[in-house]
Amino acid sequence: MSVRPILKMGDPGLLRQAEPVASFGTAALEALIADMFDTMHAANGAGLAAPQIGVNLQLVIFGFGSNTRYPEAPAVPETVLINPVLTPLSEAMEEDWEGCLSVPGLRGMVPRYTQLRYEGLDRNGHVIRREVDGFHARVVQHECDHLAGILYPMRIRDFGKFGYTEILFPGLDAGSDD
Repeated sequence: MSVRPILKMGDPGLLRQAEPVASFGTAALEALIADMFDTMHAANGAGLAAPQIGVNLQLVIFGFGSNTRYPEAPAVPETVLINPVLTPLSEAMEEDWEGCLSVPGLRGMVPRYTQLRYEGLDRNGHVIRREVDGFHARVVQHECDHLAGILYPMRIRDFGKFGYTEILFPGLDAGSDD
């Protein structure tokens, strides 16, 4: 399909509440999903939300086998998640570094729930329900935040732990983030 431009922080399109997807299994939805995967892979991202490419729909994709920007992260299965609902499974939260394709070149320490259940639909409208923890849970929360118009810097508690990737992590493949 094609690689689409990624909106950058400051674009008002990133601050909107995304609309639910109503039609499944369509050629238009399949083309959008293919473009999102092409865009995510081209940018070496861990995930991508439809609003990041200017499409105001509740659709996120995520997953990878390995990622040079997150060398310690375990594999996350490639997933298409539509109209998601997240439910924390405990009150436990953990801070860790995040980046974003819409906030290029920067990383920040972000608190996230350590365990959660996510539910939603796949590209054909079939139910997806998973209980996850660790990096997988972090990625899902990050991507779903985009559907509510939230970028990770809005969640940072200590701006002493926010900066340019090349300064914070010299030698890390900082070509892209997310």
